[in-house]
Amino acid sequence: MTALSPSLAETVVRGFDRKRRFAIGVPLAILAYLLYAAVSFDLAGLVGRARLDNAAILLGDFWSHKTHVSRDNRSGKVVVAIEGESKGTYPDGMLPDWVTMAGAVTTIDLGTGHVVTYDDAGARFVVPGYGTIDIRPEGGKPVLTAPEPIPGWISVAENKVSVTTAAGRFSYTRSKVETFRYQPGWELWFFTLDSPFYGKSVGELAALATMGDRIDPDRSNLGYMASEFWTNKMWRHGDVAWAIFETILMAFLGTTAAALVALPLGFLAARNFMPLGPLRFAARRLFDFIRGVDGLIWTIILSRAFGPGPMTGAIAIAITDTGSFGKMFSEALENIDSKQVEGVGSTGANALQKARFGVIPQITPVLVSQVLYYLESNTRSATVIGAIVGGGIGLLLTQAIITQKDWEEVAYYMVLIVLMVMLMDSLSGWLRRKLIKGS
Repeated sequence: MTALSPSLAETVVRGFDRKRRFAIGVPLAILAYLLYAAVSFDLAGLVGRARLDNAAILLGDFWSHKTHVSRDNRSGKVVVAIEGESKGTYPDGMLPDWVTMAGAVTTIDLGTGHVVTYDDAGARFVVPGYGTIDIRPEGGKPVLTAPEPIPGWISVAENKVSVTTAAGRFSYTRSKVETFRYQPGWELWFFTLDSPFYGKSVGELAALATMGDRIDPDRSNLGYMASEFWTNKMWRHGDVAWAIFETILMAFLGTTAAALVALPLGFLAARNFMPLGPLRFAARRLFDFIRGVDGLIWTIILSRAFGPGPMTGAIAIAITDTGSFGKMFSEALENIDSKQVEGVGSTGANALQKARFGVIPQITPVLVSQVLYYLESNTRSATVIGAIVGGGIGLLLTQAIITQKDWEEVAYYMVLIVLMVMLMDSLSGWLRRKLIKGS
């Protein structure tokens, strides 16, 4: 057996040492970069500034609703409204069962012994285990009387007193006093307070729909229910459905237009179809430029040029995807089997016929697969683009976020967006199997 020469052995050892240093050095470099990023972005300060109580309130708003019981301290008028909106205001003669009004006295039972009372003297909040929080106006300012020491969940300022408990929140200012009660569920999702179907059980609704007397002589009760649900003033189901349709249409038009434009341009960028180097170079650089600019940038530019609207968003998607499709289609064209094209040409076919019967069938699986994938992806992107150009579900989502109070609507729109993406994913997968595999 021949022994390795010293020079060869040293070479092997040095190779192993180099690989060992590389295996240790790369993780250390990544760790050093992460530590640098943590210091640069002040992650410790970010954690220190985090308000977990606000985060808990926000998450609670996603799956619950709050009812406002407000009294104007000048006029004495009391208004009970879901989410504090005029569309959710209880009409005269209708109140939730935990609010009672007797003359100038309003009693609000928040449950578990928490009771708020409004009267001409001010307001009182009875908190079990603590005592009575009494607020009376003096000199136009709220004056607090409560057991000492004042706990942290009571905030006292010159012109405002706020109380936050697990049962609800309470706020007193010189102009009004307001109590907020949180309850689970998306209230008024089916019918608003002014609907004749509000507050009825599923059994009662079924009885009305099938054999009950007509509430409106001009239409059936079932049709009336559908109309009341579709035109719900709080949740706007009809507007939301149209917004979802606009979003999908935006993605479909943009993706389809990009594919139709990129296919012929892909021939110009393919080496085996375009012998002129300068023209091929220009086509490829055009693709690089178009896809090098992010779709949101194109959206902002086009909204400035053409104004807001879903069609502007579709054009932005089409421009961005034209660059991506052009590059992918040209690469697919360069990798085709030239023998099939030669076979079609041997029958006397012209250039267009060779492309149609010798080239297109080969790149169809790639074309269809990429177009369907981008259609699914653009459905998500269209929500963000819609927020900029003022169309689709993205606009409704942005409006709900801006109000800083309709977080249950934000959750509703987010659920719909996820369902829309799941639907498009399933649809694109089904089409891919049908068009490519034939199954």
